[in-house]
Amino acid sequence: MPTMHVHIPSAGREIECEAGDNLMQLLLDHQIYVDNACSGKGLCGKCRVHVLQNPGEEPLAYTDEEMRLLTEKERKAGVHLCCMMDVQRDLTIELMQKEKKTEVLAGGYMPEFTHQPDAAKKAVKIDAPSLEKQTPFEEILKDAVGAESVDPLALPSGGRLPGTYTAVLHKGRITAVEEGDTEDQLYGAAIDIGTTTVVCSLVDLHSGKILADASQVNAQKHYGQDVLSRITYEMENPDMGAEALQKAIAGSIDGMLQEACRKAGVRTDQIYELSVAANCTMMHLLLGVDARPLGRSPYAPVFTAAKDIPAASIGIHAARGARLYALPSVSAYIGADIVAGARVCDLLHRKGNVLFIDIGTNGEIVLSHHGKLLCCSCAAGPALEGMNISSGMRAEEGAVEDVKILDDHVELKTIGDVEPAGLCGSGILAAVRELLKAGIVKKTGAFVKAGYFDEDDFRAERLHVDEEGKRSFIFSEAPHEIRVTQSDVRQVQLAKGAILSGFEALLNKAGIEMSDLDEVLIAGQFGAHLPAESLTGTGILPEEVSDRLNYVGNTSRTGAYMALMSGAVKQEVEKLSHEMDYMELGATENYEQLFTRCLMFPSKKKHRK
Repeated sequence: MPTMHVHIPSAGREIECEAGDNLMQLLLDHQIYVDNACSGKGLCGKCRVHVLQNPGEEPLAYTDEEMRLLTEKERKAGVHLCCMMDVQRDLTIELMQKEKKTEVLAGGYMPEFTHQPDAAKKAVKIDAPSLEKQTPFEEILKDAVGAESVDPLALPSGGRLPGTYTAVLHKGRITAVEEGDTEDQLYGAAIDIGTTTVVCSLVDLHSGKILADASQVNAQKHYGQDVLSRITYEMENPDMGAEALQKAIAGSIDGMLQEACRKAGVRTDQIYELSVAANCTMMHLLLGVDARPLGRSPYAPVFTAAKDIPAASIGIHAARGARLYALPSVSAYIGADIVAGARVCDLLHRKGNVLFIDIGTNGEIVLSHHGKLLCCSCAAGPALEGMNISSGMRAEEGAVEDVKILDDHVELKTIGDVEPAGLCGSGILAAVRELLKAGIVKKTGAFVKAGYFDEDDFRAERLHVDEEGKRSFIFSEAPHEIRVTQSDVRQVQLAKGAILSGFEALLNKAGIEMSDLDEVLIAGQFGAHLPAESLTGTGILPEEVSDRLNYVGNTSRTGAYMALMSGAVKQEVEKLSHEMDYMELGATENYEQLFTRCLMFPSKKKHRK
């Protein structure tokens, strides 16, 4: 195979490769950022690169996918999708994206509970052995600390030497022995693994104080931006897919542990327990368990039970003998993150009718009704995370999180208060809300026709119709064009229909109406940027519950923290996972009719003139 070169002047890089190598894979392999929302399937159009043309070179041909996803202006400028490019000659490219800082939600509502972690330490003084007293070191240590057993690998080398030793215990079992008195050095980590972001909190297990937080974009993004893409990667790479995905997330956790410890002045070998909450797929990928069954019918997970394993067994570097506790799931699509949220919000004992929702690519919903928990998961799609949207992006710096269409102009609010770069999930929802309110989009989801507004109405100037008659509304032209297309509205409409139909299906099963709800709890990253009027303005929830919305933050991380700090909480979440009655929406009677009805947007209010 001939050798090719890809020059990237802006990054000061030159990549050597073989003819036919895929450009996107090359960039990812060399840790060069590529926004590959669809995992290289040619569906999202995000992985744009500018191919610089050398004099006399023939322009590169465009694939059908590129013709569909790139504008004529972009094609004339030499913009290509790197996932659609196989390197057949030396190339010079200019990167069109850079990785931005992603805003990650770490905190939220914290209930009261008793702190009694499974990890503990006890220092003891050991005397020197004698001919008269030859009691084994293990027996002396076990008796001195009241341990039930000792891990054979925990014992120090060198035999029974006199001095002070500290036993590290986990549920009454000695898992490590340290020289000297190290009782005050007892730390743990609470971790929330999301599909997009990972959050880690370093905790003093004595006081329960969170000493430092660290967060990263999930390193598995290189193998796909969403759960299904990563499962597909594993299917397409059966020999090494699971291992690559597992190493990626373990590496993310290691990096966060180091960052948090650096902030707090703690060593990673002083972390004795880690507690993890994640969706069911992410938990499979963390533990290196085959996730492929989750991607095909009947979507049966390999496991849902809680796991208590040595952290080192999955490549996480912490203290000797450190344990990792993985919270339990309910089903393939109701994971430990939702079980954690149910415990944090005490849904099993909460009074009245309470609806809990964590909105993302999947909208997980739990209804608490007279001490019974009903739950379901609806395929909201990636639109509400800014994916599959023409101007979409993750919730990171520069993402538009709220929109207002006023009398004569548009106002955009961005994360970080910087120039707008695109629409994140809350931004696209707010944009559709405003399009409905301003009369630009009808309740059917269709844009009004050209000429609907008077010529001097600024909405007429921004309502664009292309050569094929496709309509869109331009929210911003500079520095980046931000528009919402008919396809974007349909994506939100499908997400809205999925979520609302999930709500109504649970309520129907419980025999109650939306008006009977006493409280609606919004959890997770998406809710942090989501005004209540976006939920009601787009009809995801009716206006009548707008005064009953409460935002509870990152309950997944909080649940992981509570399990870290309390053995009793671990038992509670394990019991709770069996109390949650899962309902498969697709198998619900008349669900298709319900979903179709829920697609309709609410009738528009009198729009602004």
